[in-house]
Amino acid sequence: MRQVRNNYIDGAWRPAEHCSEGYNPSDTSELIGRFAIAGAADVRDAVDAARKAFADWKESSPQQRADILDRAANMIAGRTQELATLLAREEGKTLPEAVAEVTKAAHTFRYFAGEAVRLAGASLRSVRKAVDVDVRREAVGVVGLITPWNFPFSIPAWKSAPALAYGNCVILKPSELTNAIAWELANILHEAGVPRGVFQMVMGSGDTGAALVSNPGVDAVSFTGSGLVGSMIAAQVIGRGARLQLELGGKNPLVVAEDADLEKAVDAAVRGAFYSTGQRCTASSRIIVDGAVHDDFVERLVDRTARLRIGHALDEASDIGPLVSAAQLRRVSGYAEAAPSDGARHAFGGRVLATPANGYYFEPAIFLDGNMHQNINREEVFGPIVSVFKAADFADALRLANATEFGLSAGIFTSSHAKARAFIRASNSGMVMVNLPTVGSDYHVPFGGRGASAYGPKEMGLGAIEFFTQTKTAYITD
Repeated sequence: MRQVRNNYIDGAWRPAEHCSEGYNPSDTSELIGRFAIAGAADVRDAVDAARKAFADWKESSPQQRADILDRAANMIAGRTQELATLLAREEGKTLPEAVAEVTKAAHTFRYFAGEAVRLAGASLRSVRKAVDVDVRREAVGVVGLITPWNFPFSIPAWKSAPALAYGNCVILKPSELTNAIAWELANILHEAGVPRGVFQMVMGSGDTGAALVSNPGVDAVSFTGSGLVGSMIAAQVIGRGARLQLELGGKNPLVVAEDADLEKAVDAAVRGAFYSTGQRCTASSRIIVDGAVHDDFVERLVDRTARLRIGHALDEASDIGPLVSAAQLRRVSGYAEAAPSDGARHAFGGRVLATPANGYYFEPAIFLDGNMHQNINREEVFGPIVSVFKAADFADALRLANATEFGLSAGIFTSSHAKARAFIRASNSGMVMVNLPTVGSDYHVPFGGRGASAYGPKEMGLGAIEFFTQTKTAYITD
């Protein structure tokens, strides 16, 4: 029997009474690994260890923290192909996408290695005579990170790196669907020299996450996942006054204006809606097309989608891999089956595929006559299903783009600078893309949404400091 990968608690690999198994969604006959399930006592021990370690870690030299993160970045970069192959096998995204994810994680650790020594405050003169004011940024404390399966390496990286850089202690709870790649990250940080209790990982299902969230020794929680789970976490965390950062779902619009380059717009729609098998919170799920070019756009979109190759994540010929699990396949196919009865007109795809065998393969789907009363346009499907709307004009397109409670990412294709600027100003989303897919982000700038898509400070780059540090104002006189 394959060796069980254990939880990482207080600087050691700890076994558990029970374990789970992970299988390859491209070929469910392949066992990826067996993983220890952390119980409530394991979580308590992790929190206790983090609280004990925090006193020294928050006072550690910024250079010490920078060196650890830089070593981790180098280790990730040196193992890119190996880690990407594991990621593709475990989660189902194609190998090129997995390579891009691992590369971004390395860049993220390297960026925050630099930020560790750039943590700045402010020095001001008081309005009172002979008094100076210092505003300092300090670590928050023990931070619980609960991460999803769709970006199982880069999201733990972009949460962990700033948390550690700014002097916090971290307890990571990865998705139970992607324990193997998260375990590799924990092992890399261990080998990079992170002190005992400063970074820990507890694996398991929702019960493990609930034990972490409810522990009063956790000062802050950062969660990426569904709105339903996010609201449950909020009720626990906000009630005790802890910090909370939520990155939730999206129903992201891509507007195609009358003057758009249709070939580029179609390419962006296909990549944004269907790559990563549509399992991205920033995926383009609502394509809003000016009526003057609607029919031409749809014809091109269907043709391009029909030529996509669906197959094993490690097959070089595959454009799209499988969905992550049997449950996800049932969920996504259920939306496709129900869409016509909801008034959507089927244009292409939406079948569960019998081949390749032993995988969770789903044919990308296109529906027309989109409106905001349809479930596929109100709820996050999290799969390769797109709905096309016909807009009367640019003003109607803007209205449709904002006609959702979500506000994560929005895009427009246009050759008009005036329309682009108008769209940027009018959009209710936290991120706006001009002549680009709605997916894709840089590690050095804030990432996050508005409305039902997010709560609390943004993630990554310049935004991370707002969540992972707190200010202290000191008044000084002789």
